[in-house]
Amino acid sequence: MKLKTLPSQRERKRYVFFVLHSDLDVNYNEVRNAVMNSLLNWMGSEDFAKAKPWLIKNLWKANKGVIRCSHKYVDHVKMGLALIHQVGDSKVIFQTTRVSGTLKSGKSKN
Repeated sequence: MKLKTLPSQRERKRYVFFVLHSDLDVNYNEVRNAVMNSLLNWMGSEDFAKAKPWLIKNLWKANKGVIRCSHKYVDHVKMGLALIHQVGDSKVIFQTTRVSGTLKSGKSKN
């Protein structure tokens, strides 16, 4: 008699790598606030909670960053980033460069 296998309850994550093109230097807190507000307005509070977006602070360098989110909401996160045109006082353009399932593979090819 075979044992029945149970499905995993762990959420699958994706990492969205992006480059921020701007006139001036912008700090992490301004970018995080702009990203979270844009995603909340675009997706609504229910989908925002399901997507679980998170801007990773340790990987923010020289206007490059990584957002972790649920695997089902990658397209929503990319669209929410594309809708941001201003962070603080500077005009910005978000360019998503890569989506990866692990940080290691995303960094190596980025």
